[in-house]
Amino acid sequence: MTGILKIGQTIQTSGGQSCQVLDFLGGGGQGEVYRTRWCGNEYALKWYYKPSATENQRDLLRELVRIGSPSDVFLWPLELVSDAAVPGFGYLMQLRPQVYKSITDLMAGRIKPTFLALIDAAINLTKAFRTLHTSGLCYRDISFGNAFFDPSSGRVLVCDNDNVGTSNAAYAGVLGTPDFMAPEIVCGKSQPSTKTDLHSLAVLLFYLFHIGHPLVGRRVLSIHVWDAPARHRIFGQKPLFIFDPIKRDNEAVSLKEDATGETGGQAMIYWNLYPSRIKATFTKAFTVGLNNPDARVTELEWLDALADLRNRILRCACSTPNFWEGDAASGLSAGACWSCQKTLSVPYRLKIEKQIVVMNADTRLYHHHLERSATYVCDFSVPLAEMAQNPKDPNVWGLRNLGKDKWVAVYTDGLMKDIEPGKAAPLRQGMRLNFGKVEATVL
Repeated sequence: MTGILKIGQTIQTSGGQSCQVLDFLGGGGQGEVYRTRWCGNEYALKWYYKPSATENQRDLLRELVRIGSPSDVFLWPLELVSDAAVPGFGYLMQLRPQVYKSITDLMAGRIKPTFLALIDAAINLTKAFRTLHTSGLCYRDISFGNAFFDPSSGRVLVCDNDNVGTSNAAYAGVLGTPDFMAPEIVCGKSQPSTKTDLHSLAVLLFYLFHIGHPLVGRRVLSIHVWDAPARHRIFGQKPLFIFDPIKRDNEAVSLKEDATGETGGQAMIYWNLYPSRIKATFTKAFTVGLNNPDARVTELEWLDALADLRNRILRCACSTPNFWEGDAASGLSAGACWSCQKTLSVPYRLKIEKQIVVMNADTRLYHHHLERSATYVCDFSVPLAEMAQNPKDPNVWGLRNLGKDKWVAVYTDGLMKDIEPGKAAPLRQGMRLNFGKVEATVL
């Protein structure tokens, strides 16, 4: 701690209100962060070191305070703070609750979230950056240090929003974190933009699901010093996906060959667990999208692929989540559980237009399953249906209507049955469920 501010010190916001420093939280490359009391509540205060306390940065903060946060996921600058006796300035933002953990904690194995929590965190991060981008802004520094999630729920928070700005702006504050920067930024050919954000987002998502970097593979074994020139070659001049389907000279190296796991060993283990749809999306991001910003995977493409991944969770009898790799015509084959090696028993699946949902005991359906409206892009806030076990016969499962409108169940023998809100439709293979706006078939 360098102690720019003193504990107990009172400073002034740009609005003329008092802000008291309570304690020191940590320091980074740009400044120090303190816990403070402002207007009767506690907030975080970031105070810049002198080299970072530029007028350009102050102007950027003023603009961010003026436009306000695009979503409550962002711990957005709320108010500028300064003091005549202290060089520089700072800004106030909401405190991050301790339940939210860094993705660095995931990399280090300090937290063990479920696959469902990881998928939900990926969905929520993607939705957050989509909201930011559609408001005309880019984040510029998507990385480990700025994305936090609740390992039990997948809820997310995005911190350090003081460098958010418009695409290709003359003053960018930061260019990004080296391992996450798009190749064109690494090579000095571009300023941060929404398109470079898409590359950084893809790297972050790959880390979430594979515990490794998508471009750090066999080539790194020949690098003796992992310095700036080495990073420039790997991430800028000659980037190559470790699972590139054609070029294999930077392929992931197994843990047996490289026990550190830093050249794709961990990633290789996880890559083989996932179904083809999500792997194809990552492959697009790090092949055609790697050096062509216009071909990068968009937020909506990610959300579609991530929703499909969530739909395909298949729980083994040992409770381990697997992923069902199949379609409407592929039958019940699902192979063996990756954990206990026993043959997986596949439950009912629901084909809803282009979606197929594996109906585990805890599966729920939401607006984005049963509505065609773009308003409900991966919206898991309000369940409209849930699996329900027959209290008289635990071998019989149904789908309970949690919505406000009735459904119509049509069985293979021609029987039609209204499913009123609160009631459950017993599931039978081949039956159809009319939800009003969409129709589903039970597989």
